[in-house]
Amino acid sequence: MAETVIISLIAGLATCFGALVVLMMGNPREKTLSVLFGLAAGIMLAVIVLDLLPSALEQGTFRQTAAGFSIGIIVMMVLDLVLAQIYPPLKNGPDSNAYFRKMGYLVGIGIALHDLPEGIAIAAGFSAEQHLGLVIAVAIGLHNIPEGMATATPLKIGKVPDLKILLLNIVLSLFTPAGAFIGLLLLNLSPRHVALLLAVAAGAMTYIVKNELLPESRRRHPNYATLGGIIGFLFILVLGAVH
Repeated sequence: MAETVIISLIAGLATCFGALVVLMMGNPREKTLSVLFGLAAGIMLAVIVLDLLPSALEQGTFRQTAAGFSIGIIVMMVLDLVLAQIYPPLKNGPDSNAYFRKMGYLVGIGIALHDLPEGIAIAAGFSAEQHLGLVIAVAIGLHNIPEGMATATPLKIGKVPDLKILLLNIVLSLFTPAGAFIGLLLLNLSPRHVALLLAVAAGAMTYIVKNELLPESRRRHPNYATLGGIIGFLFILVLGAVH
C-alpha cells in the first residue's frame, strides 16, 4: 500500500513541476501549451485504449467494464455541471487581475476533482499488475504537468504571489495519493471490483480528454495539438512494448 501511495504522490507532485516552470520561465506561449495539452491527451488516450479497458475486460466481464466506463463519464459530467452552477462562466471585466485570479482557482478546483479518480486509477492498475500501475502513474504524472501550468498561468497573470501559487499546487498534488488510498481501501474490501474501478477510471479519463484536454489544446493551435497527441500516444505505445 505504501509504495502505491508514494508513487501516486510523485505523480501528483508533477502538478507542482508544471507550476514551477511557469514561475521560473514566465507565462508559456500558446503553442507550448497546445503541445503539452495535446501530449497529455495522447498519453491518456493510449492508456485508456491500450491498458485500462483491456485490463478491465481481462479482470471482469464486458457488462462490468461497460457499467464502470459509463459511471466514470457520468461522475465527471455531474462534477462539471456542479462547478458550472457554483461558478458561472466569467467575462473579462474592468478588474482583469481579479478575472484571471478566479479563472486560476476554478482550474485548480477542476484539477482537484479530476485527481481523485486518477489516484483510484493508479491503485486499480497496481492491483491488476505492477506494470499497469506504473504506466498509469507515468501517464498521470505527465498529464499533471500541463495542468499545473494551466493553474499557475492565470494566477501569475492575475498578480497572485508566487509562493501562494506554489502552495496551491502542493495542495492539489495531494488529491492524487488521496484517490490512490481510497482506491486501495475499496480494493481491499472487495478485490473482485478491480475491473469496475479500472473501467471507471477509463471513463473519467475519456471525459477529461474529450471535454477538456483536446478542446483546450486545439483552441490554442490545432496543428501543435495534433503533434502533441501523436507523440503522447506513441510514447505509451513504445513504453508498453519495452515492458
